[in-house]
Amino acid sequence: MMSLIPGLAACLFYLASLATQLIGLHESARRSRMLRLSMGLAAPALVLHIASLAPHVFTASGLDLGLFNAASLFLWAIALLAWAASFRMPMENLLLVLYPITVVALLTSLFLSTPGTPRTAFGWGLATHILLSILAYSILSIAALQAAALGLLISRLKHRRLGGVVDLMPSLATMESLLFRLIWTGEVLLGLAISTGAVFLEDIFAQHLAHKTILSILAWMVFGTLLWGRHRLGWRGTTAIKWTLSGFGLLILAYFGSKFVIQVLLHRVY
Repeated sequence: MMSLIPGLAACLFYLASLATQLIGLHESARRSRMLRLSMGLAAPALVLHIASLAPHVFTASGLDLGLFNAASLFLWAIALLAWAASFRMPMENLLLVLYPITVVALLTSLFLSTPGTPRTAFGWGLATHILLSILAYSILSIAALQAAALGLLISRLKHRRLGGVVDLMPSLATMESLLFRLIWTGEVLLGLAISTGAVFLEDIFAQHLAHKTILSILAWMVFGTLLWGRHRLGWRGTTAIKWTLSGFGLLILAYFGSKFVIQVLLHRVY
């Protein structure tokens, strides 16, 4: 109950922030003011979210990163980074999609659980690996949202369907530049996460880690190929979107796909 009340309050603040931004979308005269209000409402949502989630993750038995707790933690990190970046970069349009997904993730962590063995002992090396993994997944998830938004903008411009959510989007060149900045950052962090995992995990290719490791390496290679193609072949537009979403799909399979199969479908503990 102690974590339920702040969790439900966080959901209400997320939805209030979303509703405020949508109102501004349809009322151009008040758009700037409504956007500022939306950003302000998101701040308590983020604080309440992590306050409600912390007791589920940091338990008396150890660190519990079961499927639903991990999803809620990752979505919180993604929402926090996207919200903070929106003060400096044109990323407000991504929050329209991100907040509803974050609410769903938070609610599932509050009301659902999966079998798992909390980790009780880990040093600074493993903690660094976990932190780098969260940052890499979060930034590359934002990149995937940016790629989807870029695809929507390209489609709307191609069919001359302007207005609506397109009004919230920056220029095509700006969105594409931001996409590759996100991918560069995420690629570096993902490479560091894989490297620290190889150093500090006892056996990175153990049975329950092999699929996660292999898929993460494949995702790193996909994003690396995209960055090479951008630099040497000028890849952009639809090509960049396809490669970004492919790399993101591999990351989702690497972590959450394996957790879903093992913990939800097979009800196994590891």
